[in-house]
Amino acid sequence: MPNIMASAAPQQAPDSRAAALNHLAPVVDLLARSLKSEQAGARRWLLVATLVRRAYAGAKTLLALIGAVAIGGLLLLPFHLDGMQRLPALAAEAFFEPATTVAGPIQARAETPVEREQRTVTEFIAKRYRVSEGAVAGYVAAAYRAGEQHSVDPLLILAVMAVESRYNPVAESIVGAKGLMQVMPKYHLDKLMDHGGEHALLEPEVNIQVGTQILREYQRRFRDTETALQVYAGAFDEPSSQYANKVFAERARLEVLRQKAKKPQSV
Repeated sequence: MPNIMASAAPQQAPDSRAAALNHLAPVVDLLARSLKSEQAGARRWLLVATLVRRAYAGAKTLLALIGAVAIGGLLLLPFHLDGMQRLPALAAEAFFEPATTVAGPIQARAETPVEREQRTVTEFIAKRYRVSEGAVAGYVAAAYRAGEQHSVDPLLILAVMAVESRYNPVAESIVGAKGLMQVMPKYHLDKLMDHGGEHALLEPEVNIQVGTQILREYQRRFRDTETALQVYAGAFDEPSSQYANKVFAERARLEVLRQKAKKPQSV
C-alpha cells in the first residue's frame, strides 16, 4: 500500500504542470497575435506616412511648375497679344466655312479739292511766316468755316490775318485790338456776348468768327471790299488805300495756290 501511494504522487505533479500550461496557451496565443497586429499596424502607418510625404512633395513640385508656367505666360503675353485677339476668328473658322474674299490693295481715301487747297495754303503760310504748320492748319480750317458761314472769301480772311497779326493768336495792339484779326472789343461787345465776352477774343476760332462777321457787315454796308477793308483797319479817310492794297496783295499770293490746287493731280 505504501508503495502504491508513493508511485501515484509523482505522476500527479507532471499532470498539474501540463494542465497549467494548457490553460496559459490561449493567453500566450492572444499576446502573440496582438504583438503581430501591432507590428502590422505600425508597418501600415509607416507606409501611409511615406505616401503622404511623397504626395506633399509632388504637390509642391506641381505648384512650383504651375507658378513658373504662369510667370512665363505673363512675360510672353505682349508678344502673343495679337494671336490672342485672333482667337475668336480662329474658333469661328474651326466651326464655320470661311467666306470667299477678293484680295486687293487697300487704297487710301482720295483728298478732296477743298482739302488739297487748304493743305497747300497751310504749307505756304507756315513756311512764309514761320508758324507751326499744325497751328496754321487750324487757322485755315476756321477761316474756311467762317467764310462759308458769312459768305466771305476765306483767302481774304487769311490775308487780313497776315496783315493784322502775322498769324499771332495772342497779338495785341497799343489801342486794344486783339488776336489774329485784331478785333477791337469795345466796339463789338454785342458780337462777343455770344462767345463769353471780351476774354474769348484770344481764342483763334472766336477771333476769326467775329472778325469775319465784322468784315462782312462792312462789305454789305459799303458794297465795296476795298472800302470795307479800309474801314476795318480804321483808315477810312486814308486816300491811298494802303491797308487794303496790302490785303489784296496777300490774297493774290494765296489765290495762285488755290488755282494750283484745283489743277488735276497726276497719279
